[in-house]
Amino acid sequence: MISKMIRYDIVLFAGEQERFVDELRELGLVDITTTGWEPSEGDRALLAEIESYNKAIDYLTGFASSAEYNASAMVYATGAEAYECYEAARAERQRIQQEIARLEKQAEEIAPWGRYSIKDIENLIAKGVNIRFFTAQHAVYERMLREAPEGVTLSEVGRTQSYVYFAVITTDAASFAIDGQEVRLPQVDSEGLRADIKRLEADNKALNEIFSRSAASVQMIVAERGALKEQLQGLKVGAMAQREADGNLLILEGWAEADTADKVDAMLAAYPNLIYDRRDATIDDEAPVKLKNNKFARLFELIGAMYALPKYGTLDLTAIFGPFYMLFFAICLCDAGYGLVLLLVGLALLFKGGESMRQAALLSIVCASATVAFGFYANSFFGVAISDYAPVIKFLDFQQDFFSISLAIGVFQILVGMAINIYMQTKLFGFTSTFGLLGWFIILLSGSLALGLPMFGIGIPGFDASSPVFYVLLGIGALLMTVLNNIKRNPLVNIGAGLWDAYNNITGLLSDVLSYIRLFAIGLSGGVLAQVFNSLAMGLSGMGDMAPGTPWYGYIVPVIAASIILLIGHGINLFMSAISSFVHPMRLTFVEFYKNAGFEMGQRSFDPLRKMDK
Repeated sequence: MISKMIRYDIVLFAGEQERFVDELRELGLVDITTTGWEPSEGDRALLAEIESYNKAIDYLTGFASSAEYNASAMVYATGAEAYECYEAARAERQRIQQEIARLEKQAEEIAPWGRYSIKDIENLIAKGVNIRFFTAQHAVYERMLREAPEGVTLSEVGRTQSYVYFAVITTDAASFAIDGQEVRLPQVDSEGLRADIKRLEADNKALNEIFSRSAASVQMIVAERGALKEQLQGLKVGAMAQREADGNLLILEGWAEADTADKVDAMLAAYPNLIYDRRDATIDDEAPVKLKNNKFARLFELIGAMYALPKYGTLDLTAIFGPFYMLFFAICLCDAGYGLVLLLVGLALLFKGGESMRQAALLSIVCASATVAFGFYANSFFGVAISDYAPVIKFLDFQQDFFSISLAIGVFQILVGMAINIYMQTKLFGFTSTFGLLGWFIILLSGSLALGLPMFGIGIPGFDASSPVFYVLLGIGALLMTVLNNIKRNPLVNIGAGLWDAYNNITGLLSDVLSYIRLFAIGLSGGVLAQVFNSLAMGLSGMGDMAPGTPWYGYIVPVIAASIILLIGHGINLFMSAISSFVHPMRLTFVEFYKNAGFEMGQRSFDPLRKMDK
């Protein structure tokens, strides 16, 4: 459900802004509207600084769990000092790493020249020996070696798969065109460069002590970031406040939950030189949204937030789509063994992932548990038929029966969505505004009960495709959706609009229902792939061809080979199936269900002013 909000319009002196915002932070219950805020140049600099602090905290948090971290490192005096030292060390590490990369590339390029001394080469040149260095392809070098005239010496220094590295020594009188790329040797050879690299690596390693001290001081850095965020809050509030009386007065729009509004009232009443007005928020207000669900439904808020929060004054669909999503996930994955693996992953995240991973871990556990239950009912455990070991239990024949079941599930969820839409329109605009939608609901529900249920061997006595009640309901539905779809409009216009809506609704509903076939298709494809990998493992490893009486040691190699194939194959299948099981139920929720339920998205979430990171 959506938490009820109270709107506050507050008038205070402009000079009181900073103090008033500080008191709201201490209270931590009021959201001040800053929608539409555009940052100035100074504000952008502050945003960039906050982002730099975010990156520093993320890096230092990870560094604290690395092998390079020194747990006994001393903390800095202040968070600002710790951040500045981190930034300086980060810049120095970046410079060192760039220099190491440059030297490594240079060392690799001159490695074929081996050991040399630039000073010795310069001494030879000073004594009249003309010596130059070149590279050329093998064939080119061999040709020049044969054609070199008297007084010209080509001496190979080294070679790679593609090039020959050689020196050309000539007398003053000799001349010879060299068909190669001339090289100017660095002052030091590759071994000298690698010695420089080692010194830089030692300097880089020494920076770990600075990072260790900053990591040990990370909570102080977090506090510094909190101060910057509070400063940004104040800038946003001041920029978006309405100014009156030549800028001497500020008018602020604030929001608080109805459950805590008495505390806000007490704080505002006690504040000097302040006037405020309060009223209940309405659907026409751009009120912030805070969801308030039970423990089970709260898990699925993570899914709903990936699309949008509901608009204030409408209905929160989280508790309604949550069970559907859990079921759809289980159907798509459709294997008890795969569900068991995800269950173990969820438990590991719950106990070792920290508080930030708690909601995701619990959601994984719930969906994985549903997968274990449905996978067992669907007779699949890592692609193996459970019925082979428990023949007395009646399992679902997924491949044979679930195509029609998936369509039935789709119709049911669409009907639930339409019922929700009728309820919300009745609540907001009156019952007569729902006649068109109600007519479609009656027709679809009647057709599902009279025509759909008998397909599953279920029937309602006295209500089938030939019963008068069925045709009466169809007539009422047709009347509502054509003649009475808008009682304030001319009936003839209603008929034309109703027929046009009929075309759109029929094609739309058909498309929506058929979309639920993906539940059957994804579950079936994953199950078939699991069986294929099992067959490959038995066939390629030779396990399926082992003769009776084979000694135990004869199974060692086949078992190892089969295990590798199973691990890789089921790992790939589980990864792909888990992604599909996560994404496609989300699509069915956000497209088919949300559309038929008349979902409206909200502007923003409830975010009260509060003390940051403290």
